[in-house]
Amino acid sequence: MNKKRFVAIGMVLLLFIECVTGCGAKTEETAKTDTPVIDKVQIGITFDTFVLERWLKDRDVFVATAQKLGAEVNVQNVNGDVKKQEEQINRFVMEGMDVIVVIPVDCYELKAAIVNARNHGVHVIAYDRMVEEAMVDLYITVDSRLVGELMGNTMMQQLPEGGNIVMICGPETDTNCLDVASGFEDAIKGSNLNIVKKTFVKAWTSEYGTKAMQEAMSENEQIDGVMCGNDGLAGYAIQVLSEAQLAGKVAVVGQDADLEACQRVLEGTQAMTVYKPIEELARVAAGYAVEFGENGRLSKVKDVKTNKIGNVPYCGLEPTAVTKENMDEVIIDSGFHMHDQVYLNVE
Repeated sequence: MNKKRFVAIGMVLLLFIECVTGCGAKTEETAKTDTPVIDKVQIGITFDTFVLERWLKDRDVFVATAQKLGAEVNVQNVNGDVKKQEEQINRFVMEGMDVIVVIPVDCYELKAAIVNARNHGVHVIAYDRMVEEAMVDLYITVDSRLVGELMGNTMMQQLPEGGNIVMICGPETDTNCLDVASGFEDAIKGSNLNIVKKTFVKAWTSEYGTKAMQEAMSENEQIDGVMCGNDGLAGYAIQVLSEAQLAGKVAVVGQDADLEACQRVLEGTQAMTVYKPIEELARVAAGYAVEFGENGRLSKVKDVKTNKIGNVPYCGLEPTAVTKENMDEVIIDSGFHMHDQVYLNVE
């Protein structure tokens, strides 16, 4: 519990008691029947953006889980503005949050705000992306390196004879993008797959994704596969390929199991996507946030992950490659997407 808020509530109660004590018998009786104040764990969560479909799922599951556990959640979206995110973290501190959950806009630019929060006794959880320049109380994510390895394995299955590969990765300010790219490159090492172009886009938007694919096609006569940092970028790449009548002829892989990506996998324009257990991630993170707020520590986290400061308590969940063959098992049966939505264009 936030000590400042506890003291403030205590002062209010003390003043209330002093007031009613001097106001006669009738008022004193009212004071005796007054219900006690219940102080809920206060959690602030600041999202990079809601442009990507997956973050809406994270938000909804996290909030629902935390509320079920008796906490209150203040949700903020900074729309890709790192300065605004710094200000939001500082505002959470001023508002007396017990725990702050951060999906960093830039993994390298939040040091001052994070240090300020922890100096005020506020626990900080880095969600999905590591905060690199400051110590945090927990880093929880889906294993990004394994995501890249799954992409690489699928690419080798799609192109057993080898071929030219384009990599369209997410922003370098998101360290997960570096891990995904590294995992992909390690997976295809020693194969006949040849990376002819590698781009880190500045943002997960159509402008940058489309430009990266257009540039790759203008610079290379033959492209056999495209590794994309997420399903949004995969969609932009496939649109460019479609305009060149190459959609379905070039193996495209992505991640997040967005609804449109699952539809494209069934249609044959995207070879695979990676399902990340987002709902489980959000539920587990919410549980840890409430535990921090109630107990000031975690009892079950044993692993660590190293950032530029030191070893951070770490919880990593495993992803799953999704193709036509296991779409029903992984996506439909789990309830991640509904059958009629996923099969909309093929039935």
